[in-house]
Amino acid sequence: MVPVVKKNAVRAGVIAVGTAMTLMMTSPAFALIRDDGDDPGPGLSVAQTLGLYVIAPIALFVVIAGLVMIGDKSRKTGS
Repeated sequence: MVPVVKKNAVRAGVIAVGTAMTLMMTSPAFALIRDDGDDPGPGLSVAQTLGLYVIAPIALFVVIAGLVMIGDKSRKTGS
């Protein structure tokens, strides 16, 4: 029977090695070689980036939350 401490150490080692390998595979060095058919478009401006990654998710959250609140209120008054 394997002691619990040794089993936890092996598990931690496997996770550490797996994480390190994943990080090495996603390093920018692999991005230097372009794939066939790779044609990146122009970059986004600051306003486009903020709109896409900040404003759009917040707006989507507000719309969904509003729809849930409207649905909840209509169910309470109908009962």
